[in-house]
Amino acid sequence: MTQRAKIDPNGPEPGAGTAPVPPAGPPAPPFEPGGLTTAGVAERVARGAVNDVPVRSSRSTVDIIRANVFTRFNAIIGVLWVVMLIVAPFQDSLFGYVILANTGIGIIQELRAKKTLDSLAVIGEAKPSVRRDGRTAEVSTSEIVLDDVIELGPGDKVVVDGVVGEADGLEIDESLLTGEADPVLKKPGDPVMSGSFVVAGGGAFTATRVGREAYAAQLAEEATRFTLVHSELRSGISTILKYVTWMMIPTSIGLIVSQLVVKDTNLKDSIARTVGGIVPMIPEGLVLLTSVAFAIGVIRLGRQQCLVQELPAIEGLARVDVVCLDKTGTLTEGGMDVTELRPLGGAETTYVRSVLGALGESDPRPNASLQAIIDAYPDSADWRCTESLPFSSARKYSGASFSEGDGESSTWLLGAPDVLLPTGDPALDEVDALNEQGLRVLLLARAARELDDDAVAVGARPTALVVLEQRLRADAAETLRYFEEQSVSAKVISGDNAVSVGAVAGKLGLSGAEDTVDARRLPAESTAMAEELDRSTVFGRVTPQQKRDMVGALQSRGHTVAMTGDGVNDVLALKDADIGVSMGSGSEATRAVAQIVLLNNSFATLPSVVAEGRRVIGNITRVATLFLTKTVYSVLLAILVVCWQVEYPFLPRHLTLLSTLTIGVPAFFLALAPNKERAKPHFVRRVMRYAIPGGVIAAVATFVTYLVARHHYAGPEALDAETSAATLTLFLTSMWVLAIVARPYSWWRIALVGSMGGAFLLVLAVPWLQDFFQLKLVGTQLPWTAVGIAVAAAALIEVTFRWVDRRFPA
Repeated sequence: MTQRAKIDPNGPEPGAGTAPVPPAGPPAPPFEPGGLTTAGVAERVARGAVNDVPVRSSRSTVDIIRANVFTRFNAIIGVLWVVMLIVAPFQDSLFGYVILANTGIGIIQELRAKKTLDSLAVIGEAKPSVRRDGRTAEVSTSEIVLDDVIELGPGDKVVVDGVVGEADGLEIDESLLTGEADPVLKKPGDPVMSGSFVVAGGGAFTATRVGREAYAAQLAEEATRFTLVHSELRSGISTILKYVTWMMIPTSIGLIVSQLVVKDTNLKDSIARTVGGIVPMIPEGLVLLTSVAFAIGVIRLGRQQCLVQELPAIEGLARVDVVCLDKTGTLTEGGMDVTELRPLGGAETTYVRSVLGALGESDPRPNASLQAIIDAYPDSADWRCTESLPFSSARKYSGASFSEGDGESSTWLLGAPDVLLPTGDPALDEVDALNEQGLRVLLLARAARELDDDAVAVGARPTALVVLEQRLRADAAETLRYFEEQSVSAKVISGDNAVSVGAVAGKLGLSGAEDTVDARRLPAESTAMAEELDRSTVFGRVTPQQKRDMVGALQSRGHTVAMTGDGVNDVLALKDADIGVSMGSGSEATRAVAQIVLLNNSFATLPSVVAEGRRVIGNITRVATLFLTKTVYSVLLAILVVCWQVEYPFLPRHLTLLSTLTIGVPAFFLALAPNKERAKPHFVRRVMRYAIPGGVIAAVATFVTYLVARHHYAGPEALDAETSAATLTLFLTSMWVLAIVARPYSWWRIALVGSMGGAFLLVLAVPWLQDFFQLKLVGTQLPWTAVGIAVAAAALIEVTFRWVDRRFPA
């Protein structure tokens, strides 16, 4: 068995470690390679020196209840409800019980979503390797204590602040903290900070700051927090609600003055009609339904082992028009197999096998390629590793120096042939032929320089080609076909050879896979890069920084970009993409920055996420039209009442009935229905272009019926008759808006609309319901007039909506 050489842990070299230094704290204790003892851990736990930052995947129960109960509109409706409980019959305060039910439903659904997220987060939680009592074990992040010795390897996230004790080519990326793109080479004595991650090499460090004292504790906490922000849907609804609030204030004041001061009618009746005018202006159910739709989306995806770390990611992926795919781990499975070894230049096969076996043993945290070599070529006990250079995605090779069994010393490199070999080398023709078959090829070369020489690859002598076969994911082809059908462009971005990547993509049936681009020849300027990205589909030899630049270039062209990946080389691009998607088996760093984690490692889950997002966006856009049409007609009716100085035509009970039948119940079913329509931007504009004309027509038609009824009826019961006629017109007009929103029709949508109409007829037909809702049509002439006005209004709404579709396309 070969032995790894350890770098002497006697403090850093001058100038080592360029990262910002955390605030000064107690000096780090001497590095203990074996870690703390069990007694030492228990003593630190007893005094609270534990990494107690609450890592949460969702809001707390208290936060959920507070967010659903203490809202601006709940406060307004709550005050009006108390007023109605005092001055009016029970049926005029029904709207308050509806709000209680809505709030309860919202809380229950969000708590269900919280339970799903929390259980999935436990599955996906990173577990650092910690040395205790001389042994290494994985522990939960929250179980780390001060002075613990934590091991690091490629892709590991630094979870607490510390000081490096062992380093073997340890390179740490601190860009998420500092913005500095280049990895920092760490040596013993250098500080490391939570929130950074390892890109190459390995080592161990002593924890010096844990819990809330850690430099980036908040970053670690926020990485998996359930959030309701940065969503076009939610920000659009907030914008609408802001304008609704400003419209409500003057309209409500005018209504109060006209009903309580100007009109000389019964005080309690005037208060009831004033409240009846204010309550329907509030689209209270819209916020609730949006939260419920998101929460149910989380639950549905959770059943497919998909962890949504930020709620708007469901919506965001539905808006994506470009998805960037890392080949390894996304289109292919993580494992590989060595299929062939081709010695070059007369090299002896037995000797090459010994070199490869020693190289495999020199890296304690091998990547998939090196693991395949380890499986194929066992280590030779005669070879001893004296120095190693871990693999880096930026340089595309790894290396090691050995003392061979016969006393000879040698330095070897293993990596990308087109990086290690000069252009025109005969071996590259052989490599290209293998790449065209979709095979991965590594070059073993003997270096003529020392391993710590920056130009170690220059002049290296090619010794053998190692041919690896990648295992394609069984579900990748179907998923790529889905994206193509949905007009979502797929871009394969890989660090591997471009021809090999193109061959793999071609096997999966990806359009444009034959035109591959070597990223080393991509223009650095963003505009020119974006043009090349729009033209081509498959890119090879992409560095981690280039992946990030490519995402930015696509975004500069107005694209909404999703990025999938599982390796540490994908972290920067995942962070910058509109939506980052990580595999559950990916590195800790990729899982921390991704908004969506596929815990089952199945690329085929993505179409479900897209479908869920489209369901949420499409359906909320539909039901928002219903809610805001009501708001528009309520505000306009109040204005008309103030201008004409007449009694408000409705009591709260009437509008509770109308809202329930034409909005509340149908909206709940429509919001949760399947919807495959592609998500479109400009939510506010798309909703208001229907809600404004629909609400205006409904308000004018209702008020015309009300004025006609005022001239038709006389006597003490006249106001009830006038209200009933106006209610009939408003119901029929609102039902037509519902009928339009419910399209395209299916059996259950027709049944839904029909049952709402049937429920209203039931109220008009059953005597005790007539009395309860104070609805009774008097005579035949005026009711039929009300129906005629409603039919004309419905026809006008139909024509107007079609004109809006042509004149103001979404």
